[in-house]
Amino acid sequence: MTATDAKPQVTAAQAREILESSRDEWKKPSFGKQLFLGRFRLDLISPWPQPDPEKAARAEAFLPKLREYLANNVDGAQIERESFIPDDVFAGLAELGCFGMKIDPEYGGLGLSNLHYCRALMLTGSANPSLGALLSAHQSIGVPQPLKMFGTPEQKKRFLPRLAAGEVSAFLLTEPDVGSDPARMRTSATPVEGGYKLSGVKLWATNGTVATLLVVLARVPKSEGRKGGITAFVVESESAGITVERRNAFMGLRGLENSVTRFDDVFVPAENRIGEEGRGMRVALGTLNTGRLSLPASCVGALKWCTGVARGWVNERVQMGVPIAKHEAIATKIAFIAATTYGVESMLDLCCMLADDDRNDIRIEAALIKLYASELAWQAADELVQIRGGRGFETAASQEARGERGIAAEQILRDLRINRIFEGSTEIMHLLIAREAVDQHLSVAGDIIDPKAPTGRKVRAGLRAAGFYARWLPTLAVGRGSFHGYAEYGDLGRHLRYVERSSRKLARQTFRGMARWQGKMEFKQSYLSRIVDIGAELFAIAATCVRAQASGRAEERELADLFCRQARDRAERSFRRLHRNTDAADVRGSTRIVDGRYAFLEDGILPPPETGDWVATWEPGPSSETDVRRRLPHIHR
Repeated sequence: MTATDAKPQVTAAQAREILESSRDEWKKPSFGKQLFLGRFRLDLISPWPQPDPEKAARAEAFLPKLREYLANNVDGAQIERESFIPDDVFAGLAELGCFGMKIDPEYGGLGLSNLHYCRALMLTGSANPSLGALLSAHQSIGVPQPLKMFGTPEQKKRFLPRLAAGEVSAFLLTEPDVGSDPARMRTSATPVEGGYKLSGVKLWATNGTVATLLVVLARVPKSEGRKGGITAFVVESESAGITVERRNAFMGLRGLENSVTRFDDVFVPAENRIGEEGRGMRVALGTLNTGRLSLPASCVGALKWCTGVARGWVNERVQMGVPIAKHEAIATKIAFIAATTYGVESMLDLCCMLADDDRNDIRIEAALIKLYASELAWQAADELVQIRGGRGFETAASQEARGERGIAAEQILRDLRINRIFEGSTEIMHLLIAREAVDQHLSVAGDIIDPKAPTGRKVRAGLRAAGFYARWLPTLAVGRGSFHGYAEYGDLGRHLRYVERSSRKLARQTFRGMARWQGKMEFKQSYLSRIVDIGAELFAIAATCVRAQASGRAEERELADLFCRQARDRAERSFRRLHRNTDAADVRGSTRIVDGRYAFLEDGILPPPETGDWVATWEPGPSSETDVRRRLPHIHR
C-alpha cells in the first residue's frame, strides 16, 4: 500500500489551506461582494441586462422543438415508476442537440447562453426532474464546462464534438469518506511514462453508469521536482481498470444514473490532464461558480409547477362553504409560493445574464442563488403538499387509479430535497459565501487574528487595518437609503432603500462579529449563516425590483412588492437572531447528546440497524463486483 492509499491524516488547517489556495483573486466587480461591504452598487445590475441577440435567436429556434419533443415523447410517470430513462429518450435528446447546449457551435454544439440553457433545463425538468439532472450534471459540472474554462485547444477539439453529438459525461470528486473536505482525498494519480495511473473509488457520480467521458479528481503524490496535489483529468470510461460497481438509488430523482466507480491502475495520458498538477480544486471550484446556476433552474421550474397546481386546486377545492383560496391560512401559503417563484426567477435570470456578459465576478451571486433557491423551493413544495392535504401525500398513480387528476406533489417534494445537498450543502454554502463576504476584512486584518503571525507582521497588519477601517466605517453611517432615494422606482423604491440601509447594517454587524470573535469567527457558523441569509434576501429584493421596473407591467410590480414584503420580514428575523438566539445553549446541548448523556431518549423503540459501517471503507485494487455500466445504443463506440 502506498502513502496515497492510506487514509490521509489531515488537520483543519491543512484542509483550509487547500481550499484557500484554490480560490481565485477578485479581478472583476461583484454586486454580492459590495453588498456585504455595505455598498449597494445598484449600477452593477441596473438597467436590467439583456441577452445577446445572436444567442437568443438560437434559443428561439431550439426551445420550441425541445418543448414539442418533451410533450410528445417523454413519459415522466414511466421514468418515475421504472426508475429508468429509456434509451430512446437519450437518443431523442441527443438528436435535438441537448447534450451540446453549452458547447460552442465550432465544436458542434448549440452555443446557448447561460440564460437560455437554464430555461432549457427548466423545461426539461418539468417533464421529469431526472432529465434536468442528467443534462445539468453532463454540462454544468461534467466535461464540457471544465474544458470550456480550463481545457487546451487540443482537448476541446478531441472531446467536445463527441459530447455535443450525444455522449454523456460525469464529474467524479466525492469518495465514500470525502465530501466537502478534499484534503482527505485518497484516489491517487501516480505519474508513469506518458501519463498517470489512477487508483481509487468515487461515490455518487451522477451519470456515472452511462457516461463515456469522466472528469476525475485525484491526488498526484509529491516527489522530487513535482509538487503534486489534487489534479483534474479527462478519463475515457471504457479504459481498462474501470468498474462501475453500483447504481445508487435515492429518495427522489429516481431516474438518476448515479454510480460507485472504481479505478484500478487506470492509465490516463498526460495530455488528458486539465490544467496544471495541483490545480484540480481550482478547476472544480471555478467550474461550480457558473455550473451552480443549473440547480436553481430546476428549482424555478418546480416553483412554477407548484404555483400552477396551487392556483388550480384552491379554486376547485371547497371547504366550509367556500373555495379554500378564501381561507387566510391557505391564502398566505399561495402568496408565498407565487411570490417566491417570481423572486427566485428574477435572481436566476439576473445571475445568468451577468455570467453571460462576463464583466462581473458572480461567484457570490451564483452561490447565493443556489442556496436561496434550494431552500425556498423546498419550502414551497412542502406548502403545496399541505395545501393539497391527503392528496399531497398520495402518489399521482394512486390518484389516477381513483379517477382523479394525478398530481405528483409528493414526488416534487422528494425530487427537490437533494438540491439542499447537491453541489454544496446548505451548511457548506453558508460557509463558502461567508468566507467570500469577509474577504476584504481578512485581506487587511488577517495577520492580526492569525496566531502564527509574528509580531512584526501583526504590527504592519494593524496599521493597514487602522487605515482601512478609518475610511470604511464612516461610509456605513448614512447613504442613499437614508433619504428619499430611488424615487424613479416608484413604490418599489422603498424596498431598494431598505436594501441600501440594510446593506450598511449588515456590514456593521459583520465588523462587530470580526471585532468580537477575531480568529474564532470561523467557528461562529450560525452567526455567519444568518449574515449570509440576510445578504441573500437583500440580493433577491434588489434583483426583483430591477426586473419588475424593467418589465413596465403592473402585474410584475405587484408580485415584486409582495415578494419584497416577505423577504424583508425574513431578513428582519435574521437580524434579530444575530445576537438574540440559543446558539451557545444548542452547542452545549449537542455536546451532551453526542456524549450519550441523554441516551435514555432512545429507549422504548426498536433500534436502527447496528451492523455495517457508518461510512463504507475501501481498499485499492481490482474490483470484485460485476460491472453494471449501461451502454447507450445511440453512442457509437
